Amino acid sequence: MKAFCEECRDNVDYTCKESTKVKSLKGKDIEFKVKVAYCSECDSEMFVSELRDMNLLSLDLAYRNLEDLITKNEILEILEKYNIGKRPLSILLDWGETTLTRFVNGDIPTKVYSETLRGIKNSPEDFLKILNKNKSKVTETAYRKCLEAISSGITSTSTCSANRKIESVANYIISKSAEITPLALQKLLYFSQSFYRTFIGEFLFNDDCEAWVHGPVYRDIYFKYKDHGYNPIDENLERFSCFDLTEKELEIIDVIISNFGCYSGKVLEKMTHTEPPWEESRLGLDENESSDKLIDKALIEKYFSLVHKKYDMLCIPDIRDYSRDLFDKVNH
Repeated sequence: MKAFCEECRDNVDYTCKESTKVKSLKGKDIEFKVKVAYCSECDSEMFVSELRDMNLLSLDLAYRNLEDLITKNEILEILEKYNIGKRPLSILLDWGETTLTRFVNGDIPTKVYSETLRGIKNSPEDFLKILNKNKSKVTETAYRKCLEAISSGITSTSTCSANRKIESVANYIISKSAEITPLALQKLLYFSQSFYRTFIGEFLFNDDCEAWVHGPVYRDIYFKYKDHGYNPIDENLERFSCFDLTEKELEIIDVIISNFGCYSGKVLEKMTHTEPPWEESRLGLDENESSDKLIDKALIEKYFSLVHKKYDMLCIPDIRDYSRDLFDKVNH
């Protein structure tokens, strides 16, 4: 990697170091990760435009995560899901014509705007009501394309159990795994969530996990499959063919399945027991004491960022080194 060093007055190689910064944004002190470039010749700090952009994105995601605001990617998913442009959607929602354009370009929406967008993202039925109420405000072509997309979405979800992102992830993991137990499913969800945050900069789904006796648990998914006990989820696999995931999401989940799905639920449980997020969340509790304490997402982010750095993970498949070390650790 090369960039211009003002001290050396030349294009030189540089190295990156990661650190944590705190910046005030909209009255909030936001802690976020930044990468700083240093000249390999004179060791002075350098300006690299690509790193600046990455750091600004890191700040943006940290703020949105703190305030639970919709992300740019989620907004783009809405536009694709309903086959509609930014301007027509803004008009249908009774907003200014350029509102969605500004959000896609990086402006941070208020809580009200964010909740409206999340609402239509999760409920095609609610958006259909909005579309029909305001259809005279958009062109006939825009209305027809959007209506077809919504109708298709409602039809698919009527026979599909994946109405939330975590359910899509769970369905995909089950469909790609041989004889997976509810215990193993919980741990693969946890590792998918953790490494997605590390590589992409945002969490895969909004759900929090709890520090139960047998490791991290996502409560809703637990109750959905609890009747299987320690047995594999042996329902008709066709019902798990419904999932709405991007290529990047699938890439990371596939790597998790390949490198963690090869282990039993009990081995995966032992693995999570060695990690600080679960351990720290159960401080003060007895070994077999029930608890509904949440594992703070900040703990997950902090620990897996350290894992990413320690194992020098340059690409997603590098996760395998960590999984192998964990397996060796719990089997010695």
